[in-house]
Amino acid sequence: MNQSMFIVWRESVEALLVIGILQAWISRQAGHAQLARFLWAGVLLGLLCSAGLAGLMLWAGDTMTGPQGEWLQAALTLLASGLMVQMVFWMHRNAATLKHSLVREADERLARQGGWGVLLLALLAVSREGSETVVFLYGAGARLHDEAQGLFAVGGVLGLALAGLTVLLLRGSRRFISWSLFFALSEALLLLLGGALLVAAVDRISGQLLGMDMPEWVYAAIGDSRWDSSALLSDSHGLGALLADFAGYRATPSLITVLVLLGYWLWVGNGLRRARHAA
Repeated sequence: MNQSMFIVWRESVEALLVIGILQAWISRQAGHAQLARFLWAGVLLGLLCSAGLAGLMLWAGDTMTGPQGEWLQAALTLLASGLMVQMVFWMHRNAATLKHSLVREADERLARQGGWGVLLLALLAVSREGSETVVFLYGAGARLHDEAQGLFAVGGVLGLALAGLTVLLLRGSRRFISWSLFFALSEALLLLLGGALLVAAVDRISGQLLGMDMPEWVYAAIGDSRWDSSALLSDSHGLGALLADFAGYRATPSLITVLVLLGYWLWVGNGLRRARHAA
């Protein structure tokens, strides 16, 4: 529930930010009423595209059962983790010029294609955010049991409501939170969640490899725990469960889990340094 609420909240705020920038730009154009109709048509089409992707992924998940389904869900969880990190890198490089770049592209599309260019721009922007949300949610929810999926859906609804409230607060007052602070905090949580999804994918892949004929050292690396900290902090409830969901914490991690998580944070640190340099 916590993961789905955060994912929908973060991605919805970004989508609403883009729509708000385009709305403000349209209000300064001639024939703004007609352009607004093109804008909202593009938003609707973007949502439909995202819904189509969600349906396709759910169909594929239901169709592929057994080991095939496990490998598919592991691959999509890895994809969600990688997309999260790449999105953070992209924001670090482009956040300062996001509004200017979007307005410039809108000007160019309006000059070349008229209202259809505005529709296409909104379609691409919303479908991108929506597609990321679908992939992130699928990756985060892949390991949930049936009884937990209802709460996962409730978290998504709460995230959408929270996104609307956040945008209102950001537009109405800067005393509590600014756009820069919002993106800094949400990016930190995205990186933590990306690590958690990576660990979840490793867990799923490890489970499949344990059922195969492998050398003994492979079984030791993916099946044997390096330590047991459950007496200090269990990963099944309370703070430990929250850290497991958002940071990939495991009370009894295997060697491959430790190495993968360490490699992930080294990659993230190097990527952030490069993104700052590029910015």
